[in-house]
Amino acid sequence: MDFQAYISKIRTFLSFKVFTTLIYCILGLLLFTILYHNVKPETYDIELFSVADKTIRSPKTVEDEIRTAEARENAADQIDKVYVFKKEMAQNRVSLITSIFDFVKDTNYESNKIIDENTSDKKNEESVAITLQTRLKQLKTKLTENVSEDITSSISDQIFIALLETDGAELQKTREIVVQNVESVMNEKIREDGVEAARKAVADHLKTSGLTDELKSAAIELGKYAIVPNDLYDPVLTEERKKHAKEDVEPVKILQGQIIVQEGHLIDRETYRQLEMLGLLKSNPTIKPIIGLGIFVLLTIGSIYIYFSRMSISDEKKQNYLLLSSLIFICSIIIMKIIGLMEGDNLNKIAYIFPAAMAPMLIKTMINERLALMMTIIIASCGSIVFHDGISDTIDIEIAVYILFSGLAGVLFVSSRNERSHILRAGLLVSCINLLLIFFLLLIGGGQFTLTEYLYFGLFSVVSGILSSVLTIGLLPFFEAGFGILSTMRLIELSNPNHPLLKKLLTETPGTYHHSVMVANLAEAACEAIGANGLLARVGCYYHDVGKTKRPPFFIENQMNIENPHDRLPPETSKDIIISHAADGAKELRKHKLPKEIVDIAEQHHGTSLLKYFYYKAKKINEDIPESDYRYPGPKPQTREAAVISLADSVEAAVRSMANPTPGEIRSLVHHIAQDRIMDGQFNECDLTLKEIELVKIRFCETLNGIFHSRIEYPDLKQQKVISSDTAN
Repeated sequence: MDFQAYISKIRTFLSFKVFTTLIYCILGLLLFTILYHNVKPETYDIELFSVADKTIRSPKTVEDEIRTAEARENAADQIDKVYVFKKEMAQNRVSLITSIFDFVKDTNYESNKIIDENTSDKKNEESVAITLQTRLKQLKTKLTENVSEDITSSISDQIFIALLETDGAELQKTREIVVQNVESVMNEKIREDGVEAARKAVADHLKTSGLTDELKSAAIELGKYAIVPNDLYDPVLTEERKKHAKEDVEPVKILQGQIIVQEGHLIDRETYRQLEMLGLLKSNPTIKPIIGLGIFVLLTIGSIYIYFSRMSISDEKKQNYLLLSSLIFICSIIIMKIIGLMEGDNLNKIAYIFPAAMAPMLIKTMINERLALMMTIIIASCGSIVFHDGISDTIDIEIAVYILFSGLAGVLFVSSRNERSHILRAGLLVSCINLLLIFFLLLIGGGQFTLTEYLYFGLFSVVSGILSSVLTIGLLPFFEAGFGILSTMRLIELSNPNHPLLKKLLTETPGTYHHSVMVANLAEAACEAIGANGLLARVGCYYHDVGKTKRPPFFIENQMNIENPHDRLPPETSKDIIISHAADGAKELRKHKLPKEIVDIAEQHHGTSLLKYFYYKAKKINEDIPESDYRYPGPKPQTREAAVISLADSVEAAVRSMANPTPGEIRSLVHHIAQDRIMDGQFNECDLTLKEIELVKIRFCETLNGIFHSRIEYPDLKQQKVISSDTAN
């Protein structure tokens, strides 16, 4: 995935404001990070377990976060687990036991009723056994269906059988005893670790209940089953109390002026930690330089923000320019930082080798001169911080002046025709300016330097200019390709007739190629007259009819000594062929990765205009044919260049069809075509004004008069030979 595609993918997830804000934030953060090392002051050189050579006091009041955290954790650890007594659980367990006895009673009643009906008064042991098993099964089924707990697997069948074999009075007595004991024990707090003791207490009480042995065993098992914890641990309430305990702890602070370590004392781990926390071991004794750097970064980002917010271009293009200029700026600052790190006793004044003109030249070439000038000032300011000779509270005005004038020279010497040779020449001129600046700065300061040092400084300045041009030439293609920037250099490269598409246009559609060149002459002259990009218009014209290479014979300029194929086709088919050349051309241009501006011109040069010839031809066949069926799909021209090319394309084709046109005929035709386009609304979506349209018409007429000027009619060559022969005789 290329850079443009990656940025487009990010844009799909982020809105314009979010993406733009993100760029500013990252730019500010990077700038602050790069310059931070150059503004932080030196501090104490202290090692762990060394002896302090002076008494060190805290320069400020700060919270000791580690000690505070420890104190809060200790306070939280003092809080015991919180238990909540659930009184309702006693009634719930009593209800459970009551339900068991009720189901036993109901089962016995139903079974006795069935026995009475089937066996009358005669009962034997076999029928009793069968009935008992049936009742047990019925009881367990009822308990399973009506009780949420799995009672049948927790209580043995023998208990249920004992209850089923008990008569009504004994069963009621057992029920009351179990309920009374369970309720008595469950009304007391029972935690997880006290469940067994509570169950033992219930069992002990039930052993002296006076029940039969079988019922006593059943009562004990039911009672033990009913006992569960009712004093439960509440983790939420526990954490809440721990949280309150932590909040009640006052922060542990190191007060301003407090002695951290006295002279002659050992610096242990705790003391070392406090010194580090206070910033006394991090080269940060005061935040004033950091605040100053923060203000500088805010001013820098603010200046860039104000500039881009006032640019009258589309949001997408504005974002591209912002990202491009930010990358160039950061690259320049990184190079500056690397050179700054190399500076030392052996490489004195190496800062003069910094390619100060690189960023301004790149920005002027790809964006505009105004932004390049502003970026020159910002880079010079950054250079005064990076190359300050290790003095934290000063800036180097000398290097700032050097970078400023070197960058301005780069902006001034890069011409409008940004070919590689022009950029290299600009770099050589920048080297000359740098050399003069070096001697100005060295001589005005009255410094005592040897001849060797003067040569070194001069060499650094010359290398700076050459390096600026070399880096500009080297980085330019990457930035152009990555951001889709259509620079003058790129346009000049695209105008080369050896480009594969232009060669294809010339060989396969020579008539279209000639037409494109003629339109280019008209469009370039007109665009320069109204202040538009004439070179873009010329190159756009070269490629605007590339789509005609798909079906060359169907376009009149390529029909040389052949029958017009449209004479044999219905108007609907002819219309589809003609209209498709705009979309075919755009598709072909995208395939060859031409810039978006060129593709847009190919797609927009007919706008939504009407194919009048085929439309009226179709109306002869069908009066109800809608006009919209014979219009180009558009879009209409979105830029002044596309609008001028659209007009030039029609004007050139119309004038070429005239036989020996006079200046008056040309002027009338140009006016008629322009008015027709205005009335058709073809210029409604671009910022071409009526005044500019008048200038375009004038320039069209001037150019066309120069092309179609009257010529001397030479006599026939054979006749001229006869005349010459007669004269000689």
